[in-house]
Amino acid sequence: MKPGFKKLLPLLVLLVVALALPLAMLSNQYNLILLTTVILYATLASAWNIIGGMGGQFDLAAGAYLGLGAFTSGTLLIRWNITPWIGMIAGGLIAAAFALLVGYPLFRFKVREVWYALSSAALVLVLRVAFMMWEEVGGPTERYIPFHDWSLYHLRFRSYIPYYYLILIILVITLWLNHRIRNRKLGYYLLALGDNEEAAEILGVDARGSKLKALMIYAFIAGVLGGVYACLYGFIHPNFFSATISLEVAILGIVGGVGITYGPLLAALILVSGRELLRANVGGQLESLYLVIYAIVLIVIALFRPQGIGSLLQKAWEKLTTKAAEE
Repeated sequence: MKPGFKKLLPLLVLLVVALALPLAMLSNQYNLILLTTVILYATLASAWNIIGGMGGQFDLAAGAYLGLGAFTSGTLLIRWNITPWIGMIAGGLIAAAFALLVGYPLFRFKVREVWYALSSAALVLVLRVAFMMWEEVGGPTERYIPFHDWSLYHLRFRSYIPYYYLILIILVITLWLNHRIRNRKLGYYLLALGDNEEAAEILGVDARGSKLKALMIYAFIAGVLGGVYACLYGFIHPNFFSATISLEVAILGIVGGVGITYGPLLAALILVSGRELLRANVGGQLESLYLVIYAIVLIVIALFRPQGIGSLLQKAWEKLTTKAAEE
């Protein structure tokens, strides 16, 4: 067996497990939507890692880009019967264009750290209110997407399995982009900017251009996911512009390990699935107890593993690949 293949073998095993997992849960729709939710958050957090992990920008606008993608794809389908396969790409492009429109002045005037976080968080609330008042597209009531038992054109299915596999494909692409960017010039620039922006600029790094590229890639992925999100839940509503989702995505990126490619995925697998299981098992008996337990877990991780739980996976992965290469 070639050394290169041995290094890829653990990844292939994980991919096979991910592909086979839904097939073992065909009769349990709750577990299927749980799996789909986990990989949805994992994809958002992995996309956030490009701007937040590598670039060091504490972005809290994931809900804005997700909502823009959902409304673009949903509106095109509801009004003009345009397939979400086109709507997803259109939503991603609109989200990326919006990120450019907002990001350019922020990076031009060197808005960073807590001020950038507050500015990006405000975008979510502004868009939520704007779409709540824009009744031609949004409004206070849900706009339902036509139901179909099984329609690839309308991206509507009775089962959650097709959505799981579609989001899984987007997750794999996002992880590949993380890996590729990290090992290219843009990744080196972003890591330098995240470490010390002033020093990086003195050395000739284009701070504004690099951060804008990272922000637009992140926004495009979130916008594409928004199109799937709208079809998954069957409606669009201004509440899709969620500050809670934005905060959770950033938390997953940080807890997973800032800048670690597979960290957000690991954090989503542990924290999102744990949160949903706690909500299902103890939420009914004692309302919001799951939030307390969830918060305690986050505090423990922050205290005892501040570099992120992804560092554990990184060390294990290095040992595994080294051992495989030696054999």
